[in-house]
Amino acid sequence: MSGAVDTGLTAETPEGVAIPIRCAGFPVRCIAFAIDAGIRIAVFLSLAALVGRAGQLGAGLMLILLFLVNWLYSVAFELLPAAATPGKRIMGLQVVMANGLPVTPAGSLIRNLMRAIDLLPAFYGFGVIVMLLRTDGRRLGDLAGGTVVVYAGELPPRGFFGDAPPLAPPMPLTARQRAAITAFAWRARRLTPERAAEIADLAVGVLPGEEPVRRLIGIAAWMNGQGQGVDAARVDS
Repeated sequence: MSGAVDTGLTAETPEGVAIPIRCAGFPVRCIAFAIDAGIRIAVFLSLAALVGRAGQLGAGLMLILLFLVNWLYSVAFELLPAAATPGKRIMGLQVVMANGLPVTPAGSLIRNLMRAIDLLPAFYGFGVIVMLLRTDGRRLGDLAGGTVVVYAGELPPRGFFGDAPPLAPPMPLTARQRAAITAFAWRARRLTPERAAEIADLAVGVLPGEEPVRRLIGIAAWMNGQGQGVDAARVDS
């Protein structure tokens, strides 16, 4: 019965490490949704009061505002560092990819646009049924976007760890190599030092140098915009 309240998911990292994640169940997500719904309504009514006096132009603006508040509200908040709307933050939740990595813009956009399907036939009927039937509590939007809602306190802090300075790669990297290095950097907090060193040693032949773990994290930090004044041409697009 507890699985219907708070559900579990085992995320497998790109390094093959299985990490248990406690997903948010239906009740807590309902409360978060209600809080966000109240905020959206308050924001829309406030904006509507400002543009409602502009006649037909105001009516057109109200429709645009309704679309933006209704459909892009969640996307805007989920792409911030907290990865959560105000309602989710109050309930201690956040959105991540199903493999435990930070939510991507595409994942957030898809999961929120899929609300149009989740809310059918009425009152999020499809979404509620799917959430209650699945052990990970994901709705149709989560399945399509590859996302999951989890308890934020049980995940490590977002970002790269340690004091490794941003480091430009010594050679052009393919998209697959860049993705692997970034995933390793995000995951390094969850690995033991021995396991991190073992994985980083695999890249020595491609990225030679001392302290491979530190080097990989520095390269990942540089690729994600933390490097300044370094020749970007070293990264192959």
